[in-house]
Amino acid sequence: MAITSANQLELLQTAEAVAREKMIDPDLVIQAMEESLARAAKSRYGSELDIRVKIDRKTGRATFARIRTVVEDDAVENHHAQLTVKQAKSYLADPKVGDEVIDEVPPVDLGRIAAQSAKQVILQKVREAERDRQYEEFKDRKGTIINGVVKREEYGNIIVDIGRGEGILRRNEKIGREAYRPNDRIRCYIKDVRREARGPQVFLSRTDPQFMAELFKMEVPEIYDGIIEIKAVARDPGSRAKIAVISYDNSIDPVGACVGMRGSRVQAVVNELQGEKIDIIPWNADQATFLVNALQPAEVSKVVIDEEAGKIEVVVPDEQLSLAIGRRGQNVRLASQLTALDIDIMTEAEESQRRQAEFAERTKLFMDTLDVDEMMAQLLVAEGFTNLEEVAYVDVDELLSIDGFDEDTAAELQARARDFLEEQNRKALENARAMGVEDSLIDFEGLTPQMVEALAKDGIKTLEDFATCADWELAGGWTTENGQRKKDEGVLEKFDMSLEEAQHLIMTARVMLGWVDPTELETASEEAEEDEEAEA
Repeated sequence: MAITSANQLELLQTAEAVAREKMIDPDLVIQAMEESLARAAKSRYGSELDIRVKIDRKTGRATFARIRTVVEDDAVENHHAQLTVKQAKSYLADPKVGDEVIDEVPPVDLGRIAAQSAKQVILQKVREAERDRQYEEFKDRKGTIINGVVKREEYGNIIVDIGRGEGILRRNEKIGREAYRPNDRIRCYIKDVRREARGPQVFLSRTDPQFMAELFKMEVPEIYDGIIEIKAVARDPGSRAKIAVISYDNSIDPVGACVGMRGSRVQAVVNELQGEKIDIIPWNADQATFLVNALQPAEVSKVVIDEEAGKIEVVVPDEQLSLAIGRRGQNVRLASQLTALDIDIMTEAEESQRRQAEFAERTKLFMDTLDVDEMMAQLLVAEGFTNLEEVAYVDVDELLSIDGFDEDTAAELQARARDFLEEQNRKALENARAMGVEDSLIDFEGLTPQMVEALAKDGIKTLEDFATCADWELAGGWTTENGQRKKDEGVLEKFDMSLEEAQHLIMTARVMLGWVDPTELETASEEAEEDEEAEA
């Protein structure tokens, strides 16, 4: 197929038609045609040549040209596409490095294979331009709701026509019992927009918690205006959800505003989510109060928070346990997601039993280690002593404040506690050395002999081993997998080591080994102090 005057205008007409169909710039289509024709010409004249094609945007005439670039005498790598300054003087009056010598060559007569190849190049370039256009159009709409029309279903995934592009609603982003047919109207949340070489670029969701938040924003003007804010959302899609709201206007009840007159506002959201039941909860900066609200409709007797571990214990009346946990744990699971806390629910009877067990355990500890009778051990536990270190190193006045304790008794208790701890330390060091622990770790300030022994049992036997640890490996921590919080036990967690202490010890070890600059340790300490001041 030669590029003749008969089909020159057809090139422009084809470019215009494709551009309209794909909603892209006609010039991009023409550029794709130019590239495809140039590739076909190279297969005819030689791939080592630099052949370029220019299509006139008015007449459709395609001009084929061979380009040779002027380079330094010793820089010629391709004699077919480059020439020296001296050689260029035969074509240019005053050639300089970087100039181009342009020679028009005859148009190629595209054979069947070359024409097919050119067509593939054009289609590829058009697809790339179409994908670029779709990405640019939707990238700033991430996190918003969009209305679309179902086009088809592929392997359980729904392809949605969203106007000037397509989005995909994966099967795990659909509400369980929903079923769609082609041409059904659908409302989705734009969860992500990614630039991909192939496949979908706009990823939709109907199960994302923010989809519910955006629906409420559409139904409740006070949320749209910023008077009411949605602080957190937790969902079991299609079944039940909890949403926490706060009002910045004391005259407006955030829960009532979201419910609407006779429940009209919340019902509109429920209908969109296939009957998903929604609990609207007032948000509170106080974690305990917020949690009590989040566990509604269950009644809570007591809340105990472990802020460092991000865990919370909730005590409920015996008859409220099933209500607090919910069907298949749904109520407590949603409350946990809403508050970002790991919640442990127990009844009043269970808490009483646990406290009695702890009391008995600590009583036995003091009886065995201090060689005292049960009554004296119980007195220590009742006064709040939980371990030997507290007895050994507490101010003696605290022991003297206990009824029946005189100076001799207090001194004897502290002496026995210290003797026992020293013997424990001696045995711990003996065990650590037997396991091959180096003196560099034993002498490291901040680690007790028991800590060194625990590290050795975990395979940490040198200062280098210790310096490669992560803070959570020592102090423990929490990770989230599939929406569930998981506890990671730390090697030194039983010694009540915090993440901040672990970070400081690890950084100190790295400084001692010369791995990091000492100023980094100072910076880390200053940042930790600033964080503590901010929290205070």
